[in-house]
Amino acid sequence: MKKFADDTKLGHPVTSENDRKQLQEQLNSLCVWANKWGMEFNVSKCKVMHFGKNNPKFDYSMKNSILAKVDHEKDLGVQISSNLKPSQHCREIARKAKGILKQITKAFHFRDRFIFLNLYKRYVRVHLEYSSPSWCPWQTGDIEELEQVQKKAVGMISGLSGNTYEEKLRELKLPSLILRRMRADMIQTFKIIKGIDKVDKHHWFKAPQPGRRTTRNIPNIDGENSLQVLFHHTEIGKNFFSTRATKDWNNLPVNVKSTDKISVFKKLLDKYIETLI
Repeated sequence: MKKFADDTKLGHPVTSENDRKQLQEQLNSLCVWANKWGMEFNVSKCKVMHFGKNNPKFDYSMKNSILAKVDHEKDLGVQISSNLKPSQHCREIARKAKGILKQITKAFHFRDRFIFLNLYKRYVRVHLEYSSPSWCPWQTGDIEELEQVQKKAVGMISGLSGNTYEEKLRELKLPSLILRRMRADMIQTFKIIKGIDKVDKHHWFKAPQPGRRTTRNIPNIDGENSLQVLFHHTEIGKNFFSTRATKDWNNLPVNVKSTDKISVFKKLLDKYIETLI
């Protein structure tokens, strides 16, 4: 069971009738606990989401009411889908960002590179990259749908000499959304490795063993700063945070990932990203 503020999530691997009974007993225990302490669950807002192709998709109940089954649900601002793909979330945030960009264009007719760009960063881009390490897209359609929002915003800025989207980004020193998501991944990786976020770093990343020869998934060790790349057979596993972040982390310059201060790391990381624009 995981809790955050007034949100509660209960999960359990279910492959048999016995597993179903165990999960149902836990739901019953939660209802008894809530009733005892006067903290009733709103059953109409409680949902069941089944994950996995071989999931038997049993019914579950709370207070004698069968819980509704859903394929996607918003959790802390992120749309979670039962197939674990971020397409639904990408569509939602792209739609929201386009609406805000349209409001800005109606309110501001003078679209210079300073004011309009700051408005875009503050009110539009934040929606396109909020919590991106948890939902970073890998399918071309999802990536392009998000990038089109920034492409449209950049095209509205007056006084740019560049003709293509890439030329305008270099002129504005503005990273693409792909690079921005990579930046977010690297910052999150840094926080986990350096112990800033209180999670077990060994659960997420694996360090190369000293003395092992260099291979494509065991890179050359530069001190304690490289990570071993783990390979997965499934599409979800290949694009999971710790898998994709490991590859980008190993490509960072040594001076960037060897620092211990988050503020210094961000400055060096931003300088490195400028070279990629």
